[in-house]
Amino acid sequence: MSNARIALAVEYDGGGFCGWQRQPHCHSVQAELERALSRIAQEPVTVYCAGRTDTGVHAAAQVVHFDTSLDRPLRAWSFGANSHLDKRVSVHWAAVMRPDFHARFSATQRSYRYTILNRATRPGYQAGTLGWERIPLDAPKMHEAAQALIGEHDFSSFRSSECQANHARRCLLRISVRREQDRVIIEVAANGFLHNMVRILTGCLLAIGRGERPVDWMATLLAGRDRRAAGVTAPPHGLCFLQPGYPEEFGVPDFESSKSNPWHP
Repeated sequence: MSNARIALAVEYDGGGFCGWQRQPHCHSVQAELERALSRIAQEPVTVYCAGRTDTGVHAAAQVVHFDTSLDRPLRAWSFGANSHLDKRVSVHWAAVMRPDFHARFSATQRSYRYTILNRATRPGYQAGTLGWERIPLDAPKMHEAAQALIGEHDFSSFRSSECQANHARRCLLRISVRREQDRVIIEVAANGFLHNMVRILTGCLLAIGRGERPVDWMATLLAGRDRRAAGVTAPPHGLCFLQPGYPEEFGVPDFESSKSNPWHP
């Protein structure tokens, strides 16, 4: 039988892992998923993801793909894999893809959400999934400031010193900041992200929301291309990789739509 290319959408709590990427010294999401899939396949399986996440960062619908020569029903790659996975990792769906589909290189955009609990007292049972800010935040001012980032720019000011990307130019497609009761939610989509980019820009927006910086500070930082001038990096546990976007021709289910169909194969 010829190889089949299988795609999965994977949800995970990043708090118990050292990020997505397989590493020899710690337990990663990639290693956990490959372990479970290899048990189903009864042979080694290597998976490729749409976007690597750092230690402590979560994912709602990380898309991955792998190749296999084995004939297994799709339920084996979803429900079957879930029976072998750590409880902090779950496969939403599995699908057979065209041979030219690639979870990373076929993606045209990626989206993230950073959620901040904005109240005087720290979080309790949700501490691992929220950032926390005790000072009241001005969400409308944060939203206004963030709009300066939309478009294609050099995002050097929002790039970790450990970033290994060849260049800092990215196209930010949309960004919004809104309040939902005691939570302030930042959502951002781009064709790609630099290392720690969302967490750094979140730290800068927090400074504006607290009134420590003016609304036009984000535009000033962007133009300056100097990481040293930007704010602190927000903690990882408030960040969630939502989903990648693909051309319609690949037929990849949209996460927001597929949530209403929990029995997707």
